[in-house]
Amino acid sequence: MPFDLDFVRSQFPAFSVPGLKDQAFFENAGGSYPCRQVVDRLHRFYTERKVQPYAPFAVSQLAGEEMDEARARLSAMMGIAPDELSFGPSTSANTFVLANAVRLWLRGKNAAIVVTNQDHEANSGVWRRLADEGIEVREWKVDPETGHLDSADLSRLLGDGKVRLVCFPHCSNVVAEINPVAEICAMARAAGARTVVDGVSYAPHGLPDVPALGADVYLFSAYKTYGPHLGIMTITRSFGEELPAQGHWFNAGTLYKRFTPAGPDHAQIAASAGIADYIDALHARHFAAAGDPAERNRAVHDLMRAREVEIAAPLLEYLAGRNDLRLIGPRGAAERAPTVAVALDRAAEPVAGELGKRGVNCGGSHFYAVRPLEAMGVDTEKGVLRMSLVHYTSAEDVARLIAALDEVL
Repeated sequence: MPFDLDFVRSQFPAFSVPGLKDQAFFENAGGSYPCRQVVDRLHRFYTERKVQPYAPFAVSQLAGEEMDEARARLSAMMGIAPDELSFGPSTSANTFVLANAVRLWLRGKNAAIVVTNQDHEANSGVWRRLADEGIEVREWKVDPETGHLDSADLSRLLGDGKVRLVCFPHCSNVVAEINPVAEICAMARAAGARTVVDGVSYAPHGLPDVPALGADVYLFSAYKTYGPHLGIMTITRSFGEELPAQGHWFNAGTLYKRFTPAGPDHAQIAASAGIADYIDALHARHFAAAGDPAERNRAVHDLMRAREVEIAAPLLEYLAGRNDLRLIGPRGAAERAPTVAVALDRAAEPVAGELGKRGVNCGGSHFYAVRPLEAMGVDTEKGVLRMSLVHYTSAEDVARLIAALDEVL
């Protein structure tokens, strides 16, 4: 059936809260609203299950079962084995731990890694610091006008066979162009390199089909995908077992514990099953055929993306028509995530403040994307105004944003 916005919004408690339901929310890239299923599971765990899990008594067994359920259901939706999914305190923390494992893996070898200057700093800085260990760091640079990453440039960086790891974003949190992940991963694999994909800015628009992408590691944030404040990492068994373990030595035989030196909140792990509940609810509402978890996830992914392309198009057209700002990234809604950043002739944060007075909520900052903004000649002191949509954003919200921009600009 056609996209049912009323049903979708009914799944999010925020849209029934006085003071929130009348606001147009455009800071989803910083953190989406949590769905009802996640909130309910988190509340239940804290009120009924908040004991050490996996002990031999009933409530502890229930706690462990709910944690296992989250891993099993989310991994099934993304097409991977349950132990190939790890929970961590945040994506930044997961990336930091992974980089330390890579540091030990490559130390003393005549090896290179590739990073981009399109990334959020979490998937850039930790890799660049490996140069301190004698590992060569090569930068895959964006086009300074468009922010685009050219695959031909990567091919040249891979040419001598020294590269062992390529780290890049599925899409940037300011440029928003959707990179051809499967193509890039295939190029890296052919050159003998592993891949780490930062999916934080893409996953809110549809959880990935990880095998189809071919990434060795895929990272994203649960709190940006309608869940609790956690980082989620998928890692292939072959790569995970090749890297030195970073957790307790006696847990090294369990893949999902190898890169978790400090476990996150048990309740939030259990609550992450609510993300799967929500995807299943969307599927049941919009599709007749049941399908397996991966099929349901792919269908919901496409549903979300089609909706977002539709509602983002008027905003992109409006911004492209103004001569007092610079639209960052592609103009076409189908080529990008609906995270829309513009550079202004003034500081962006006060503009966001003026929009907030009109009930339109977004942000003004560099959003930890200092490297791509500097590469494109954007003054990071002024920052960019970022307006980020997801599938639950309404066409009326977009019209309200455009009207408010007209007033403020």
